[in-house]
Amino acid sequence: METIKNTSFGGERPLFAAHDLRLENVSFLPGESALKECSNIEAVECEFNGKYPFWHVDGFRIEKCLFKEGARAALWYSRGLVMKDTLVEAPKMFREMDGITLENVQIPDAQETLWHCANVSLKNVKVSNADYLFMHSHDISIEDYSQKGNYSFQYCRNVVIRNAVIHSKDAFWGTEDVTVYDSEIHGEYLGWHSKRLRLVNCHISGTQPLCYAAGLVMENCTMEEDCDLAFECSTVNATVNGHIVSVKNPRSGSITAGSYGEIIIDKNIKSPADCRIEVSGNKE
Repeated sequence: METIKNTSFGGERPLFAAHDLRLENVSFLPGESALKECSNIEAVECEFNGKYPFWHVDGFRIEKCLFKEGARAALWYSRGLVMKDTLVEAPKMFREMDGITLENVQIPDAQETLWHCANVSLKNVKVSNADYLFMHSHDISIEDYSQKGNYSFQYCRNVVIRNAVIHSKDAFWGTEDVTVYDSEIHGEYLGWHSKRLRLVNCHISGTQPLCYAAGLVMENCTMEEDCDLAFECSTVNATVNGHIVSVKNPRSGSITAGSYGEIIIDKNIKSPADCRIEVSGNKE
């Protein structure tokens, strides 16, 4: 493997179609497509300032690097990325990619990030300004995660999340086969139109959560006082520790909680309209 160190590149396509290359302490100045159509690339302690540096790359490792704001849309249409101990200040990262591992990564401006990606693993990752994060992505594993940004995980499939704190209006809309363990989820309209969303040991907040959901499961969860009008038109099997402020027209299944503020069953409930609502095992 060739090594390039302690230098800088600028302009357009300075390392186009490079293969088997290690970069150490290299600065990429404003320009475009610095490492396009490359394979087997390692970048350590490098700084990226130009647009589109890693497009159509097959196999690359990025450690202790910095992507400045000018390096927007840096990693698209690529495969086999491992990124560690890196700060990503640029938006529109990770698009149409297969095989992404991020560890100890911070993305403070994660607009339009991780769209249409597959086989993604995140550990100890923090993201902010992350509207529409992960849209249309699938086969995702996340652990020790912090997020601030709305409309996240829309239309995702096959997701497992552990030990996360997520602040996101409209999170998990239209998802399929998502499981969240030991996490906090804060934001309005959680999980609408989802299929087989499972929440285990989770704490949730926000108005009108978990409506129009199919196959919803909640195990040993808690809900804040602002979680009103929950479960409307949903098929659900839920065990909630403590109080639920209000439940409205759940479609089918069962809900068990310590207490309820209000249970609304009216003429608009959808069939089969047979959801059991219980307190400590006693039918309500």
